[in-house]
Amino acid sequence: MAGACSKCPVSLSVFKRSLSVAPRGCGSAPRSPLQGWRLGERGLQEAARPSSAFRAANFYRHTAYFCLSCQESMSETLRTCFLYLNQTSRSFAAVIQALDGDLRHAVCIFYLVLRALDTVEDDMSIPLDKKVPMLNDFHTYLYQDEWCFMESQEKDRQVLEDFPTISLEFRKLSQEYRDVISDICHRMGVGMAEFLEKKVGSMKEWDQYCHYVAGLVGIGLSRLFSASQLEDPEVGGDTELANSMGLFLQKTNIIRDYLEDTQVGRVFWPQEAWSQFAARLEDFAQPENLESALFCLNMLVTDALHHVPDVIAYLSRLRNQSIFNFCAIPQVMAIATLSTCYNNPMVFQGVVKIRKGQAVTLMMEATNMTAVQTIITQYSEEILHKVSLNDPSHEKTLHILSVIQEKSTPSESSLSSRTHLSPMYLSAAMLLAALSWQYLSTTAAQAQGTSDMKGQ
Repeated sequence: MAGACSKCPVSLSVFKRSLSVAPRGCGSAPRSPLQGWRLGERGLQEAARPSSAFRAANFYRHTAYFCLSCQESMSETLRTCFLYLNQTSRSFAAVIQALDGDLRHAVCIFYLVLRALDTVEDDMSIPLDKKVPMLNDFHTYLYQDEWCFMESQEKDRQVLEDFPTISLEFRKLSQEYRDVISDICHRMGVGMAEFLEKKVGSMKEWDQYCHYVAGLVGIGLSRLFSASQLEDPEVGGDTELANSMGLFLQKTNIIRDYLEDTQVGRVFWPQEAWSQFAARLEDFAQPENLESALFCLNMLVTDALHHVPDVIAYLSRLRNQSIFNFCAIPQVMAIATLSTCYNNPMVFQGVVKIRKGQAVTLMMEATNMTAVQTIITQYSEEILHKVSLNDPSHEKTLHILSVIQEKSTPSESSLSSRTHLSPMYLSAAMLLAALSWQYLSTTAAQAQGTSDMKGQ
């Protein structure tokens, strides 16, 4: 039940993260507020597979030592929070762990707080008259020592059942971090409540919806970066650029997941766009409607591409290497995904994703601004070659691609603005961290399995 409860025992079972939600009658469920991290996470999962890169067993031994040595200085409750991070975020936990200093802990707690909020939103067993107040008031639970929720039916319910552990570590953070996390949690909860039964109609509403569930994540992270003093105040102060970072990722996920969403009755494509080409959004999956479907798809990809100049501007301001890696990887994964989706019939027929080797390459290369600009140029050129003059959006597409090409041309200042470590060193470190979490997850699952067998 919601309210006071004793600390819940820590389980070592490894959850498989699920962001799917059931259809909501007349409305659509907002996607996870963590979509801004989800795209990069998928690429990290590919890169972390031993078959994708390094297979040697000694990598697992070294990475386990690396991760365990970091945790030795942590309190028991903070170690529990990182365990929950690993369970609910899987491979992307590696990138969070790679952040410098106390920013690592702040982002971990930020993620878990939003994961708990999202779990409430996703849980269809909670009636709306109870869920709406919970979403609106969720930020206040951060300062209630024993608040937890024991009625959730979601897979990630443990972050609600053991919320006292998360809120305890939240209260241990510096005031600057607490203010950011509480504010973003409040604003996101209010936005979620607004869209519980509200369809995304106009393109303006699409931007508003994406702001609530992803733009606020970008804004919150940026403010944490500046609060850590690892980045300049302008990074956290420029909310427009930070919002674009989130919107670009969110829109990419919505575009790519058309078939998955429509098959379960979820509607995330804006009606203003799809109604120009079909009577119902699900009609795009019919072969006879392919041309219209591609026209709508290309219109939405073009809309998403308008955020890329802001992405370039945002990344060019970053000075800390760990933060740059954290931000750049999801963004290059996104533009690679959009390139794959553009004018691609498979969006309406199956699963569209970038190749495993492609994900590994992007991870290893996206370690400096010049490389990121080169990657963006490469994929914008790929989209350019697919543009058809018969497409109703082709003029807008060509225009934004020309702007991106101009913005993604490396300048002399970008070549000397930051001192970067060796890309191979950084990529190896990222892979080591990813493999470390994979190793610990497997070990934890095996330990739990052995414990369960003994208890039988």
